Amino acid sequence: MSCFPCSGSSGKAGEDAAAFSPSPRPSAAKPAPDRSNSRSSSSVRRGGSIPHGPAKIFTFRELAIATKNFRKDCLLGEGGFGRVYKGHMENGQQVIAVKQLDRNGFQGNREFLVEVLMLSLLHHPNLVRLIGYCADGDQRLLVYEYMLLGSLENHLHDRPPDREPLDWNARMRIAVGAAKGLEYLHDKANPPVIYRDFKPSNILLSEDYYPKLSDFGLAKLGPVGENTHVSTRVMGTYGYCAPEYAMTGQLTVKSDVYSFGVVFLELVTGRRAIDHTKPDGESNLVAWARPMFRDRRKFCQMADPLLQGRYPKRGLYQALAVAAMCLQEKAASRPLIGDIVTALSYLASQHYDPKSCRTCPSTPRAKAHRRTTSCVPDAQRAADTLNWDAVDLRRKEARGGEFEEDLSEGCCSGSSSGRNDGLDVPVLLALHSGKSYGEADRDRKSAVKVDAHEKPRADPGKYNRQV
Repeated sequence: MSCFPCSGSSGKAGEDAAAFSPSPRPSAAKPAPDRSNSRSSSSVRRGGSIPHGPAKIFTFRELAIATKNFRKDCLLGEGGFGRVYKGHMENGQQVIAVKQLDRNGFQGNREFLVEVLMLSLLHHPNLVRLIGYCADGDQRLLVYEYMLLGSLENHLHDRPPDREPLDWNARMRIAVGAAKGLEYLHDKANPPVIYRDFKPSNILLSEDYYPKLSDFGLAKLGPVGENTHVSTRVMGTYGYCAPEYAMTGQLTVKSDVYSFGVVFLELVTGRRAIDHTKPDGESNLVAWARPMFRDRRKFCQMADPLLQGRYPKRGLYQALAVAAMCLQEKAASRPLIGDIVTALSYLASQHYDPKSCRTCPSTPRAKAHRRTTSCVPDAQRAADTLNWDAVDLRRKEARGGEFEEDLSEGCCSGSSSGRNDGLDVPVLLALHSGKSYGEADRDRKSAVKVDAHEKPRADPGKYNRQV
């Protein structure tokens, strides 16, 4: 990359690249494989994509020909960074996506350089493949593999009337694939990479709704050694930024986990992270969801109405548990992305067949019948899991160690969901290992060492204090 022209860019991106290694972190079980020729890896990506190779340098003329001089009928989409066009290479066989950066847009030379460097070094089936770039004069263009189904946002929020909504199975496949992309960045890349811009428009879909993360312009190298965070200016998209990052500029991998929780909640509910067309109190997805996490009668109401009740009831509650854990107010209380991948892999493996399963009402017309449906007992059991630690975490001494006293005021103040770590990924891990839901639930309850005879559980609703 030494010949790459980056006039006007800061030297910080170059420092990040110099400190970055494409090698995965060495394992204690076996020595790290030799990655000296990682760019010529022979692994073939899902969908028959060609293997990774070094990023190619294109001329502006080559890309103008490929996109028919950037004709309007080749336009795939546009945003603050610029426009994306569909193109064909000269041989006519390879379809590409060309992102032409707006010279007056949000993505400058530094972000352009960071994306080229990151995607040249990071190779994973759930990361979009960078084919090459162009830096002719003041033109900045990036060339990617073409993703047939567009972005998740196109299917979730900007769906045309003639397109079927995503079913439950597709949503879970998308969630676990996107989580695996983050897991590679956090746990396999060395040093770790913080994505910093996880949102539906940056999750691209190939055949069979296979997800790949794109747009690495805001990616940042994570903390190494004894450092717990990196400090940087706050960048990202409103509604997806973790609260501690938005307030202090302190960035950790748990910041990405929060963003993942927002997107996963969007997948489950069908709502946007920020939607000003909604009534007062519902425009912010997380603020709307937090009180509903505490009310077992409303779990079915949180499901996307477009699903029309076609989802597994138990899977819905487990998905809500994962989302709520990711959205904990305190970064330390959120799970690691590896735990999320394990939990979601279990959920995605439980293929839902609407023909063989009864549905749980989720439309307004079914509201009057919710309490009489067969989903209510399971909903109550899920509610018990969601609120198990609500009482104990308000004491200064809690199981397994000490926690700060929780003085949250409820959802109206933007506080946490009333729990610290109670939406248990361990329950799903136990399920993944073959235990039944009841066995996992009993194991978890015995582990927390709460004596129900000496200290009865209080109504979790008493902690939903009004402001």
